[in-house]
Amino acid sequence: MTDESVVASDAVRACPDCGAETLAGDRFCENCGTDLLLVTGGTPDTGTAPAPRGCVACGGGDIDADGFCTRCGFAQPAVRDRVELDLAGVAGVSDKGLRHHRNEDSMALRVTTDPDGGLAHVVAVVCDGVSTSDRPDDASKAAADAAADLLLTAARAGTDLAEATRDAVAAALTAVIGLTGPDGARNAPACTYVSAVVAGEDVTVGWVGDSRAYWLAADDSCCLTADDSWAQRMVESGQLTEAEAFADPRSHALVAWLGADAGVVTPHVRTIRPTGPGAVLVCSDGLWNYLPGAGELADAALPKAVEAPFGAATELTALAIDRGGHDNVTVVVVPYPLTDSPRSTQS
Repeated sequence: MTDESVVASDAVRACPDCGAETLAGDRFCENCGTDLLLVTGGTPDTGTAPAPRGCVACGGGDIDADGFCTRCGFAQPAVRDRVELDLAGVAGVSDKGLRHHRNEDSMALRVTTDPDGGLAHVVAVVCDGVSTSDRPDDASKAAADAAADLLLTAARAGTDLAEATRDAVAAALTAVIGLTGPDGARNAPACTYVSAVVAGEDVTVGWVGDSRAYWLAADDSCCLTADDSWAQRMVESGQLTEAEAFADPRSHALVAWLGADAGVVTPHVRTIRPTGPGAVLVCSDGLWNYLPGAGELADAALPKAVEAPFGAATELTALAIDRGGHDNVTVVVVPYPLTDSPRSTQS
């Protein structure tokens, strides 16, 4: 790995939105206007999950406006408690874990194809809401969605993805600042940020805070990011060893984040060109708290991360929960190189 800053067919296929017949080379559905070369997924809006078969506890009764069953009183699960996305080219799972009362993580995934049906670009963004701030769940979702949309546009336009990543962080920051209440920066909504864009042979990652991106492969796995945290600063300055720094109660204190009270935000950006197959892993600290090393993650995720990314994301999430689940857990897996054709499943 080195650092660096299908034949067309006229086969008929159905539009994923309206079901109208389209040709394989069509960019848009003529019936409803859907972009046929784009598949998206992400964390849904905050709320309670719909219950088409009634209450998840008793199986019947209506669900009131506050999310409680009118027959047995059971609180229905929030839609964000568990989010699963399975798109060709990328898969992700986000779970609230065992200790938090809500899921404050968010993810946003975008997959584009070429007119012949091959994968062209994958965008993955993960943001972790800062629990001590106001509306951290809204902050993470606003940031992830804003960044993913900008990165998608840049990737499709063929613009410089390192610069686009900086612009995406700026867009995410603006979105989070827009949530700030009348008290201004006092306890302002805040979140971390990490993104990965796979386009052609390159993988471009950007981050602010302590959410991470990893390269996982048989021989050269590594962490692609360096935390904006107290522990990382202590290690970089030589004041503490890594073991000493992460054993300190202050280890996870952020020194950079997205929010109205963040001051000047300078994103980190890195582009790599892998020399062989593997997978890009993008995650919140709810996973890496339990498996911080790239080698550990590779041992747990490969080869499934390459062959069945949704299965790998599911298993890594389960591993974090089994080991304590003290935080929200979000895991996104992108096999490299891009090879499959798109599909989309969200729950």
